[in-house]
Amino acid sequence: MPMPKKIPMRQCLGCREMKPKRELIRVVKSPENEISLDFKGKKPGRGAYLCPDSACLARARKSRALERAFSTQIPDEVYAGLEEQMQEGAKDE
Repeated sequence: MPMPKKIPMRQCLGCREMKPKRELIRVVKSPENEISLDFKGKKPGRGAYLCPDSACLARARKSRALERAFSTQIPDEVYAGLEEQMQEGAKDE
């Protein structure tokens, strides 16, 4: 009997819930220290995960979860960009 395929789980930095990786958006810090959203999950760098929900992004921002995940300061315009990309991504679905 074949083993069922294991679903990779990741924790959302906003709501702290474990969810299947493909339901979450990957925020990635590249080797050049640029922070962006990675919808395909293929960009190189350190990844952190968020629900595709601006409430989770706001919560992660408030608790400084992304700063902790990447151990770096995150400027406001990066958050604004993430928010924007999140809304764009939501429209595509």
